[in-house]
Amino acid sequence: MRMLYHTNLSPFCRKVRMVMKEKGIDFELVCENPWDRKLDLFALNPAGELPILVEDDGTVVSGAYAICEYLEEAYPQITLLGTTLAERAEVRRLVDWFDHKFDYEVTKNILFEKVFKNYLGGGQPNSAMIRQGTSQMLYHLDYVGYLARERYFLAGENLTLADIAAASHLSALDYLGDVPWEYNPGAHTWYALLKSRPSMRCILSERVRGVRPPVYYEDPDF
Repeated sequence: MRMLYHTNLSPFCRKVRMVMKEKGIDFELVCENPWDRKLDLFALNPAGELPILVEDDGTVVSGAYAICEYLEEAYPQITLLGTTLAERAEVRRLVDWFDHKFDYEVTKNILFEKVFKNYLGGGQPNSAMIRQGTSQMLYHLDYVGYLARERYFLAGENLTLADIAAASHLSALDYLGDVPWEYNPGAHTWYALLKSRPSMRCILSERVRGVRPPVYYEDPDF
């Protein structure tokens, strides 16, 4: 059986899971904690990072970027990158926006400080960094709202990897109750649309030990 090694609340693991669900690819989840530094994990990925995809034939693909590109080429029946060169370039631009710019300015300042820092033995959360991430999230929500208003989905009229990347980061932060959805109604409406998709429903139903999400977390009509 095809296996996907992941860790809870990781936006990058969530992204790969949503892609596989949208493409109708069956897989078995294997939950790992990268901070445990298991040798078996390093044998699959020398970087010791997740996600890791192991195909039925033993093919190993590591890292969210490589996995998503691999899945697009290996299972092209449903495309999440668009059909023209211009569409694919725009989707990749937006994926880079969320997986690098948003991750650096928002996700790492909030999710890492509040959750993963403790697991890694990094001490108490840095409240200044959390405030900075919360503040910087606002203009990202403005951008999401603008794109959704102009295009319906973020990169155009159809769901793409751009929407999945954005929803993966925002859903992880929303688990902590840190997304001010009332700030931008357009971003709110777009995210509600994503929450209603089956590929996201299974992720939203999961819980992290010791951390409870807001009561609206699973509700697409929040």
